Amino acid sequence: MRSTPLRRPWRRFLALLGTAGLALAGAVALPGTAQAANVLTNPGFESGALSPWSCTGNLGSVVSSPTHSGSKALTGAVSSSDNAQCSQTVSVRPNTAYALTGWVRGSYVYLGVDGGASTWTSSPSAYSRLSVSFTTGASQTSATIYVHGWYAQGAYQADDVSLDGPGGGDGTDTRAPTAPGGLTSTGRTSSSVSLSWNAATDDVGVTSYDVYSGSAKVLTVSGTAATVSGLSAGTGYTFTVKARDAAGNTSAASNSVSVTTSAGGGGGTGFKQAAPYLFEGWGDPPNVTTVMNATGVKWFTMAFVLDGGGCNPLWDGNRALAGGVDQSVVNQIRSAGGDIVPSFGGWQGSKLGANCSSAGALAGALQKVIDAYSLKAIDMDIENTDEFENEAVQARILTALKTVKANNPGLKTIVTFGTSTTGPTYYGNRLVEQARSLGADIDVFTIMPFDFGGGSDMYGNTVNATEGLKNKLKSTFGWDDATAYAHIGVSGMNGLSDQQENTTPAIWTSIRDWANSHHIARLAYWAVNRDRPCPGGGVVSNCSGISQSTWQFTSITAGFTG
Repeated sequence: MRSTPLRRPWRRFLALLGTAGLALAGAVALPGTAQAANVLTNPGFESGALSPWSCTGNLGSVVSSPTHSGSKALTGAVSSSDNAQCSQTVSVRPNTAYALTGWVRGSYVYLGVDGGASTWTSSPSAYSRLSVSFTTGASQTSATIYVHGWYAQGAYQADDVSLDGPGGGDGTDTRAPTAPGGLTSTGRTSSSVSLSWNAATDDVGVTSYDVYSGSAKVLTVSGTAATVSGLSAGTGYTFTVKARDAAGNTSAASNSVSVTTSAGGGGGTGFKQAAPYLFEGWGDPPNVTTVMNATGVKWFTMAFVLDGGGCNPLWDGNRALAGGVDQSVVNQIRSAGGDIVPSFGGWQGSKLGANCSSAGALAGALQKVIDAYSLKAIDMDIENTDEFENEAVQARILTALKTVKANNPGLKTIVTFGTSTTGPTYYGNRLVEQARSLGADIDVFTIMPFDFGGGSDMYGNTVNATEGLKNKLKSTFGWDDATAYAHIGVSGMNGLSDQQENTTPAIWTSIRDWANSHHIARLAYWAVNRDRPCPGGGVVSNCSGISQSTWQFTSITAGFTG
């Protein structure tokens, strides 16, 4: 949530973000003349199967039409939260020039090499040829070639992909890669287990990793993480991983790791919270006991803990944790049988995530607040260019949350961030992906579906945005629908938003009922300070700008049970 200005218009719609990224990606020089045969396997997908290509979110498939040549082609089913990237890793020679070409069809289709050059085109109705060149590094022995579409731009097709240049092997490679090390479980649900490991090494280059459950190979991936799905609830499994190189040599098995899947019921966190935002530094703060008695609400999300200087947590950056108005309100809430979750960050101000020098320093600041109030949960409201649109700061915040979660058994961690009407934006997707790669074990991913171009259909667009987040969580963590919903929060804005979107009591009731029926984890809104009528009053801090009953939105929110 944000303090004044109440919200800002969502300046970076997904389509605009895509356009900016595409303009940068298109400025790539064309390659020189190729000197050798295609080193890719299954370049035209004529085998009828994807292998050895792999596609994010299982969104790639082989189709019979439309093709560029032959009888098969690749199609990627792009969603609002996944660009359906399909890739293949091959052995290459160091300090060597390669020419990558391919035929693609669709809106905004990319072709490139991981960590290097790429190019793109928009050709919705006919195949178009893409071409890009690159030179391998001094010690580079493998390259990952990829093709993908763009978020919410529809399916794409690719065919006849070629990487011209010398292969990395000479037919005499008989040396197996080293065994992968450090295999560990990074997460589990009732039907899946997430794993990560350290990369293996090879004299030519590792091209893939095979994941085994017992003696059965269950998955092949190109990276050093995987999620094995389709498992039974409450069941023990033992996993190992082996590395393979381009010549087919297979390493010894990694260390084994044994994991028992969660019991049935969707593998959620068991955490349910109706917690509207309350801000003591703004908007004519109401008497909290009066609100609780009138509505039945028990939890509040208290805003905002900021940096008072030197990575020191203070309310609004200037009120002490102990002895002030905020401490008094916490005591009143708890005396009435409720509790609070503090929110760190917001739209503006000096934020701990951006200003603390390291994840360790940030974790120390969070711990001060946890200790001051004996907290059960904390919310990181990650917004604006200093935190949300800064990938290094995103990683710092997630790593700090991982640390305090490990140091405080039972603590629930929440991240809150903006959205588009169809699901997370680029930075929202990146936040989810970083949470997985860092093993942050976030309990609730909360989106803010307002100031997002919602227009007149705030119910429909809120549901669509939440479904987009659910799909992203599924594809990233390997969760089923129930588990993904159980890790989702929705935080709306009552009455008029900065974009004049109007969430009425009736619409908020429908959103709450949808949230209950889909068993999400958290329902909040900005803010209790505004939960008072003032029809025609505009977008202000102490009322909603519409006709409503006093504390009506809080009463509706209190009916959320998950």
